[in-house]
Amino acid sequence: MENRVAIISMIIDNEEIVPEVNGLLHEYGRFILSRMGLPYRERALNIISVVVDAPADKISALSGKLGRLPGVTSKAVYSKQTDKTTKEG
Repeated sequence: MENRVAIISMIIDNEEIVPEVNGLLHEYGRFILSRMGLPYRERALNIISVVVDAPADKISALSGKLGRLPGVTSKAVYSKQTDKTTKEG
């Protein structure tokens, strides 16, 4: 399966769920290129962006698992480029 580059963005409004979020990110850690987290204390939110390079089904699975956690909103944005595109030119 072809790899895709994507950004998974999350907004977390339930601080108690953060350990579960971190557990999922650890589980998919081999696909993660970068992670940026921003605690927005004034609004009691945590905002996290994760850049991944993985098969589309793995990206979708991670984003879906994150989004099913209570208090977590998650969306993935995919690059149009695949690893096949990169190799061809």
